[in-house]
Amino acid sequence: MDDAVPGRETAPRRRSSVTGILGEVLITAGVVVLLYVGWQLWLGDVIYGAERNAQGAEISQQWKEQSGDAASAQPVPATVAPPVLPEPADGETFAVMRIPRFGQDYAVPMAGGVSRARTLDPIGIGHYPGTTMPGQPGNFALAAHRTTWGKPFHRIAELHVGDAIVVETQDGWYTYRFRTLEYVRPDQVEVLLPVPQEMNVPAGTAYITLTSCSPMYSMTERIVAYGVFDSFTPRTAGEPASLQAVS
Repeated sequence: MDDAVPGRETAPRRRSSVTGILGEVLITAGVVVLLYVGWQLWLGDVIYGAERNAQGAEISQQWKEQSGDAASAQPVPATVAPPVLPEPADGETFAVMRIPRFGQDYAVPMAGGVSRARTLDPIGIGHYPGTTMPGQPGNFALAAHRTTWGKPFHRIAELHVGDAIVVETQDGWYTYRFRTLEYVRPDQVEVLLPVPQEMNVPAGTAYITLTSCSPMYSMTERIVAYGVFDSFTPRTAGEPASLQAVS
């Protein structure tokens, strides 16, 4: 006997096909991937960037407390010889970078080495082993991400001639002045020479070289920013004028 209601047709049952299920799985996976990419390229960077700046500010505050309050600042001689720092070990934090052009809250820790695992990803800015330390004749060469992991050098292309690039240490502040940008191939390691791009030329000037990937989200080139040493301000003299905000 037919149990169907008289005068009403029975709707056919839908059957899920393998193709339909697979399509739904792929769509879900695609959404997850997009969410992950969004996290890495935006929200994650915001969080990592804030963490880096907070860590740098904390290191700076510790140095300030160890040396006494800024109210006890002493007059600065016309010229102050910059202290010679020992080269840091791989992953050893030794300084904080401050660039007013990047904002007053920009304070990124710097450590020895340029490996992603030990320095660039977990700390921020890395020092190329074997290159000069800050304030000394030669090339103080650094690397950092331009995208992801807080992207410390994200705004490197926005630097203006004369902008301050300040390296803060426990002893005080080493101020460099930005000069120029260039783009090179990844294998053009001449940018790390004592006099950048000049073979067999002895260094008589203290340079700073910032390197990162270019273009954005690619590794086909390197963007390189060069600067020259301007002055050293001992911590006992208080923060230098080079840290003032720029418009």
